[in-house]
Amino acid sequence: MSLQGHIVELQRRHEALKKEIEEEQLHPNADELKILELKRKKLLIKDELAKLSVSETRH
Repeated sequence: MSLQGHIVELQRRHEALKKEIEEEQLHPNADELKILELKRKKLLIKDELAKLSVSETRH
């Protein structure tokens, strides 16, 4: 997969996690541990996107 394709896939996964978090938070008895885990995954993807963005601008 090309670098750009990898970035697009990460962006797609980031957006999907964002929607999943929003949906989970709508439930009156939302699972806080699940929400925290989803947010952690989303943050990891955001960090990876930032690293890829920096490396892409250097090349």
